[in-house]
Amino acid sequence: MKPGNKRWGHYEDKRDWPNYNETLVKRGELYLSLDFLETWSLDLQCMNQGKVGAKYIYPDPYITFLGYIHILLGIDYRGLEGFTRGLTRLAAVPSPDYTTICRRVNGLRVDIKTTLLAHSGEDLVVSLDSSGVKVTNRGEWIREKWKVRRGWIKVHIVVEEKGKQCVALAVTDDSVGDQEMFPPLMRVADEVIRSVGGKVTQVNADGIHDTRENFMVLGVLGVTPGIKIRKNASALSRGCPLRRRHVLEYQELGYAGWRDRYRYGYRWRVEGCFSAVKRIMGECVMATGKEYMFGEVALKFLFYNTLLRLRNWCFALG
Repeated sequence: MKPGNKRWGHYEDKRDWPNYNETLVKRGELYLSLDFLETWSLDLQCMNQGKVGAKYIYPDPYITFLGYIHILLGIDYRGLEGFTRGLTRLAAVPSPDYTTICRRVNGLRVDIKTTLLAHSGEDLVVSLDSSGVKVTNRGEWIREKWKVRRGWIKVHIVVEEKGKQCVALAVTDDSVGDQEMFPPLMRVADEVIRSVGGKVTQVNADGIHDTRENFMVLGVLGVTPGIKIRKNASALSRGCPLRRRHVLEYQELGYAGWRDRYRYGYRWRVEGCFSAVKRIMGECVMATGKEYMFGEVALKFLFYNTLLRLRNWCFALG
């Protein structure tokens, strides 16, 4: 579709399609980035400094690369061992066995700060939501026919509006409520955004997060609430004047006026993140243990962050 064409009624598509297509093509190059080869010796030296016992043979960036291949292409750990054997034909690196790959990938702790774009002094609006991830790929027919119910995993994320990256995430089982995760996620998001030179100015979230505790957390952090107020919300303060002010404002403006003032529609940035991760890396996990399932889901979102960061970097270089 050419830039300027109209679709969906009043919407005018102003996207620069040639440049956008090129960024998506370059993203494919990033799937097999071999940058870890350049720092192999230095990474091992840092990891083995002061280590007691057997020394590391494979640096963390290499294991992270294998973890990304695992979740992106759905290759099992034995298949990854064969993948690394093929890799030795291209680069002089040792090939780990599948048990080592499994143990190291499951033990990965990727720092979310290393996957983010820099935001020097920028004010950022973030959005918060959760979504379910299947624990098996059995299919709907088996679930209905044999009444097999294994539950699901919930992933709670905070996405910043400008770069569309995930700045905080938590993975839980389906027994954890969304309201419980709001305070810790917002504290982490505020800390992470500050560490890359930005500042959280507003958070958008749906009505399930309309609680006094959540408003009090935002008051302490100095973040403007963009939380949708429930229809039957009380305007009584009860120890939280910030929520009272927003309830009165919501009642005065109505939903449409409040939505436009706080740009609530941009909350769908977080839905876009969920959609992209599930489309690129699938809607279910391959791991069987709960702890490993949680780690696999987190790795998917961190990998998507890395894709966005490198894509923007390539786009800036032209």
